Amino acid sequence: MNGFLPTTKKEMDELGIEQFDFIYITGDAYVDHPSFGVAIISRLIESLGYTIGIISQPDWRSDRDFMRFGKPKLAFLVTSGNIDSMVAHYTAAKRKRSDDAYTAGGVAGKRPDRAVIVYCQRLREIYGDVAIAIGGLEASLRRFAHYDYWDDAVRKSVLADSKADLLMYGMGEHQITELAKRLSDGEKISEIHDIRGTCYLTEPINTPIGAAECPSFEQVSESKTAYAKATRIQYDQQDEVYGKIVIQRHGKLMLVQNPPAYSLTTEELDEIYSLPYMRAFHPSYEALGGVPGIEEVQFSITHNRGCFGYCNFCSIALHQGRKITCRSEKSVLEEAAKLTQMPNFKGYIHDVGGPTANFRHTSCKKQLEHGLCKGKKCLAPTPCKALDVDHTEYLQMLRKLRKIKGIKKVFIRSGIRYDYLMEDKNDEFMRELIRHHISGQLKVAPEHCSAAVLDKMGKPHIEAYKAFQKRFYEITKGMDKEQYLVPYLMSSHPGSTLKEAIDLALFLRDNKIRPEQVQDFYPTPGTISTAMFYTELDPYTMEKVYVPKTAKEKAMQRALLQYFKPQNKELVLEALKKAGRHDLIGKSPKCLVDEDKKTENKPFMKNSKNSAKKSGGKAWQGQNKKTQRKIKK
Repeated sequence: MNGFLPTTKKEMDELGIEQFDFIYITGDAYVDHPSFGVAIISRLIESLGYTIGIISQPDWRSDRDFMRFGKPKLAFLVTSGNIDSMVAHYTAAKRKRSDDAYTAGGVAGKRPDRAVIVYCQRLREIYGDVAIAIGGLEASLRRFAHYDYWDDAVRKSVLADSKADLLMYGMGEHQITELAKRLSDGEKISEIHDIRGTCYLTEPINTPIGAAECPSFEQVSESKTAYAKATRIQYDQQDEVYGKIVIQRHGKLMLVQNPPAYSLTTEELDEIYSLPYMRAFHPSYEALGGVPGIEEVQFSITHNRGCFGYCNFCSIALHQGRKITCRSEKSVLEEAAKLTQMPNFKGYIHDVGGPTANFRHTSCKKQLEHGLCKGKKCLAPTPCKALDVDHTEYLQMLRKLRKIKGIKKVFIRSGIRYDYLMEDKNDEFMRELIRHHISGQLKVAPEHCSAAVLDKMGKPHIEAYKAFQKRFYEITKGMDKEQYLVPYLMSSHPGSTLKEAIDLALFLRDNKIRPEQVQDFYPTPGTISTAMFYTELDPYTMEKVYVPKTAKEKAMQRALLQYFKPQNKELVLEALKKAGRHDLIGKSPKCLVDEDKKTENKPFMKNSKNSAKKSGGKAWQGQNKKTQRKIKK
């Protein structure tokens, strides 16, 4: 055996296993690393004393792969992989992707669209009423009736469409631990209806008393107002302290979501991250060139979970939750020491973070007893007065990591909340961040400059970014370093008219930012922003929201963020004329585009210290290195 969990019948036989307790089917290549949900859940199951086999990326067009191990004693576990299969397969413009970071060799086409549904259908065809539990991001974010961008229609809960027995939402460790015990004790999966962090379907007569009821699938399919109301109910109950059972009728059955699972304690997280991961892709992929998705995370360390940033376009609040939980310093340092012993480790830890790197504790003490505030955000549009800001623990941990023998550099790449950082009256962390933990560029996410758009995003206003930008370059200059901010920007988010898109182009012009890549808003399942996109309503105010939906307007808004590119000239001209901004067309330095001749594509500045000084040290996205927004777990 090679240290990985068994993936073939031969390996199963070598272990002397006649029948696995669990068989895990995933839409990704098998990577045994704690950044991959399959690795965490499978290693946890193994640690609990159960046997488990992995079937990665089965050929859904035949029975062969699904029958590799036969039927499990307890249950099949099914996931699409680290991300939603439709997001993995299509761009925001609904174009088919030509590659796949979670497949050996990066090739596309190794998993079906709507993988969870397809895999479950194959299992039902082959094994009949075998126990099936689904989980992962695709199942978690599609647990209620949801708008599907690719169908441009409301779909049923994935639990209803897949015909699985149980849906585990969220991170899943508590759920699978309890499910495994109860199945092994002889309970039927069809009768297990009380595990937190799970959903099931039942006859309406069996609906729990006191549940918060969403408008039904039929109602949200017909009424956008009903859909918006359902979204708010779902989000308002996603709290482990006060969250109620949430129900939503689907035809003759009732979908029941139990309250969220309790967050793992520090001790539990430490145990999860101490499991014997190989931290590599399965050796069978070596000849195919490996799995690209591991490259950024192989030498990265996750120190926290959850995010109280709570951006409306992000899936984390509905999946990991808003409460921050962290591993102990000891656990993180031990993992770093293990990295130094790996043969291909070059001395660089690529990241020490999580959903947000610089969140190391809960946003306030009140939430421990009362939960996080309904309908409010800790940081937007301005930081809450009760916000507890402290980087001391994170800073001390980073200092100790830097001292470990064999570590040359510790980078932070998973996202710094600059608005939270700026609330810290002590700038010691910011100084050490700039001195020790940036590899030339720090990626941050202002996303837009318009207050109206940022409010719909659930982000702080641009003044917070400007203050951070100013301080960043002051400190950088004082240290005689050449480092830059790389801002993530988003076009066509609900609330963004052509006026707001032009305002963003002017902000980029004035701040000498020339982004190489921009992100068009992607209406992924389950988010508040997706609800706005579909309903053209804000679920929390029920006010109308402007939504750019046509391919032409989305293309114009996207082009405005890269107005300096010759290929965008016609779209930028069309957008400016449509908005009546003829003052921005011409040869003046204040203009975005010249109608008389081809737009020049001269470098805004060269990547040198002199050019940085000429620009006053303003934000600039280097043209020597491509940057790409990562799709988070």
